[in-house]
Amino acid sequence: MEWHTTDAQSLAIIDREIGEHIFSPAEYELVRRVIYATADFEYKSLIRFSDAALQSGAAALAARSTIVVDVPMVQVGITTNIQNTFANPVYCSMEALTRPQKEKTRAAWGIETLARRYPEGIFVVGQAQTALIALVDLIEAEEIRPALIIATPSGFVDVETAKERLADSLIPHIRITGRKGSAVVAAAIVNGLVDLAWQAYGREQSGVM
Repeated sequence: MEWHTTDAQSLAIIDREIGEHIFSPAEYELVRRVIYATADFEYKSLIRFSDAALQSGAAALAARSTIVVDVPMVQVGITTNIQNTFANPVYCSMEALTRPQKEKTRAAWGIETLARRYPEGIFVVGQAQTALIALVDLIEAEEIRPALIIATPSGFVDVETAKERLADSLIPHIRITGRKGSAVVAAAIVNGLVDLAWQAYGREQSGVM
């Protein structure tokens, strides 16, 4: 990501207002990206990182694992950064070719289809809580084992339960607790993670000795 002077000034304000925290340097970089994207400091207390989430996600990016997202807004938000770094394939559940189902939303049916195709991929659910529920169902049925799940959908019905089920799984994940969240938050997390992973793996990936 290219930074402008105003970006640096904004990040300095965030650093000053956040003050002391318990995040690791890498985790904090993602937290400040989310706050920068939303201007909402409450996310400092809402974001959760499972054990080894960043390490697993970075390794999967470097291995060019497939990324599956729930909505086009997330796909648009991360594609340029992905193309300029690891060039992972990125697929959107809303664009997956599936059989129509009355029992499930398009996002849920699409992400379920793609999850079975890429069971060890990176999954980003920024908006569709039904897609998150479908993923958790597959995890609990031991049909898939993703390298990382980023879960930031907002909602009032079932979304908190789905996030808690994800928290209880052994799958590496980054999630936003409670009702808040959005595709913007998901894209900010992904882009921050891509930049961190590129710092760690990029020299090797680009063939520079």
